[in-house]
Amino acid sequence: MAHFAKLGINGKVIGVHTVNDSDILNGDGVEDESVGQQFLERIHGWPAPMWIQTSYNTSKGVHKLGGTPLRGNYAGIGMIYDDNDIFRSKQPYPSWTLNTTTATWHSPIGDVPALTAEQDSQNLAGTHRWSYSWNEVGQSWDAIDSKA
Repeated sequence: MAHFAKLGINGKVIGVHTVNDSDILNGDGVEDESVGQQFLERIHGWPAPMWIQTSYNTSKGVHKLGGTPLRGNYAGIGMIYDDNDIFRSKQPYPSWTLNTTTATWHSPIGDVPALTAEQDSQNLAGTHRWSYSWNEVGQSWDAIDSKA
């Protein structure tokens, strides 16, 4: 099965449709995105350029089965198809930057820190529920206890 994202305004994904592999083969019997786009336009009446092929097996710029990744991530409703030819989520905070290789957003100070051993043991014991939340004003990861 092939998968195609249906795009709306500003590249926003408004649907994802499956197409039989046989319906996207060109005259030489090779999968061809433009054939799939034309097929979907005939079936749904939505303009061919607004259908973009996506790979169910691609996430964060890696193909899960070792193949060639396609467009950063598998498209999901609400994601954005952008000028970098990738599907990405909406920018979570103004200070975050997009890594176009992995199609993921990153804070200006790096990834979420690991919980301390004490926080982790408190979570396991059920006495606390520690996690980290991004603080845009302070540009920091702040530990929060949602069970407090």
